[in-house]
Amino acid sequence: MPEVELKLEIQSADVDRLVAADLFKGEPRSVSQGSIYFDTPDNLLFASGFTLRIRQEGDTQVQTIKATGPSASIFARDEWEFPVAGKVPVLDHSSPLLNEFDDGLNDVAAKFEVSNERRIWTVNENGSTIEVALDIGCARAVDREAPFVELELELKDGEASDLFVLARKIEAVVPVRFGVLSKAERGYRLMEAARSVVKAEPIELDRGTSTADAFKAIMSACFRQFRLNEEIMRVRQNPESLHQARVALRRLRSAITLFKPILRDGETKRLSGELRWLADVLGEVRNIDVLLPKAKPGQLRDKLSGKRASAYEDVMVAIDSSRTRALMLDFYEWLHCGEYLRDPASRDIRERKVDEFASEALDKARKKLKKHGRDLAGVDDEHRHEARKDAKKLRYASEFFRSLFSDKKGSRRYKRFVSAMETLQDELGALNDLATGPEVLRTHGISDIPGLEYLVSHADKQALVGQAQSALEDVLDAKRFWR
Repeated sequence: MPEVELKLEIQSADVDRLVAADLFKGEPRSVSQGSIYFDTPDNLLFASGFTLRIRQEGDTQVQTIKATGPSASIFARDEWEFPVAGKVPVLDHSSPLLNEFDDGLNDVAAKFEVSNERRIWTVNENGSTIEVALDIGCARAVDREAPFVELELELKDGEASDLFVLARKIEAVVPVRFGVLSKAERGYRLMEAARSVVKAEPIELDRGTSTADAFKAIMSACFRQFRLNEEIMRVRQNPESLHQARVALRRLRSAITLFKPILRDGETKRLSGELRWLADVLGEVRNIDVLLPKAKPGQLRDKLSGKRASAYEDVMVAIDSSRTRALMLDFYEWLHCGEYLRDPASRDIRERKVDEFASEALDKARKKLKKHGRDLAGVDDEHRHEARKDAKKLRYASEFFRSLFSDKKGSRRYKRFVSAMETLQDELGALNDLATGPEVLRTHGISDIPGLEYLVSHADKQALVGQAQSALEDVLDAKRFWR
């Protein structure tokens, strides 16, 4: 049985309360772990999808090489472990790294350390055997450190759904969030400048992957983007991180629409609605963020800033709420254990190779954009907004499936196609800002301030409509990279 696990994050202040609740029963086994991670001066290993560490547990030292992301798919296995005598990596011909890197890895050196105190319980949940590991640790690099508290729930035997039964019992005692960073990623991030935003990461799919597995991979990537930006939002009120968190939620909902042929269960609609609710809460701040840079210093900017601060408080209340935490648990359980994975009516589509599904899905998305965008000058703002949403869905679908068409011709066509899409989205976005700006001001009770006409002027609207129509024609003229 492949490894099935959940990684949860809790606050250090909640550890004692969780342990005292005695959910896991009995005395845990305690293990002290210390790991040293190695890489080249330019972090070539990590950039190529590998991690190299030596972990010490008691008197035992074990070297581990892991292949992650795209690198994992080219090997029959993705992890190599063997005991070593010291704290210097052994890179001989048994290592996959020497075959992967022609120039050798003579300049590999220690980059950071991760220390960890682990407590381990074995739990029986509805007849399923689950190993619970509570990690209290810290990643350290030079003069920087990042403490963390993680709970790993690993299914040893039984039903994956029982992992979520246990996760909900934990959530009833202390707030939990899904962890999306590995311990290696925590260390590498210490060596970077503090991130202010995380944009969508490339999604690597294999042409032979089933449509259902591709859907899960895409949704997991979007979920990761949201969680990483959510954490940034907790420490700084950066407009771009909030925007990217909202983009991640839109990408999740777009993926649900894209894969609708395999999603016929009732839970899909409910979860999509909850994702929309959360995106709308973030949208209140985003709408103000669009206007703020254009506002001249004075009464208007001051009022907008005050309204933004209030709306941002609403965002933090929402993402810290039990409703959002329940949404994330429900979403993740549905993604990996949902009824849609057992629906006999969609079995053939679920098991179909994703490259075949992708070509048809992209054609449908393009056709829909063409239909709604055929006469942007002759329709109202609402219809232009529909065309804008269609453009976003086509753009997201293109990003989701890019790796399936990455040969020389496909890559060349993709670059031109996405460039045209970016221009179209910019033009439609500018039109949408003109349409929504007055409503944003009215909603926040500041539409009567003298001298704000410049902020919502429609003087250049017709020019923007013409530019958007031209950009749309460029998109439709661009050769389809998936053909």
